[in-house]
Amino acid sequence: MQNNYNIFKRIFYFYVDGFRNMSSLGKYLWLIILIKLFIMFFVLKLFFFPDILNVKYDNDEEKSNHVIERLTNPKSEKEDD
Repeated sequence: MQNNYNIFKRIFYFYVDGFRNMSSLGKYLWLIILIKLFIMFFVLKLFFFPDILNVKYDNDEEKSNHVIERLTNPKSEKEDD
């Protein structure tokens, strides 16, 4: 068991050491990547992907029935909206 912990510890310190010794350009690029990920997963989800099931239905049974109905009868999509 000690060997497995030692491996995880060595992998962790490998990445920590790599980020510490990274150039300023590399750190700047990682900052840009993190900002883009934040925008994609939080901002866009809030504004463009609302939780329609929570708005239209009150309980889990109604939500599941709606999803099953949409999956089994895709032609009836226009009827519910």
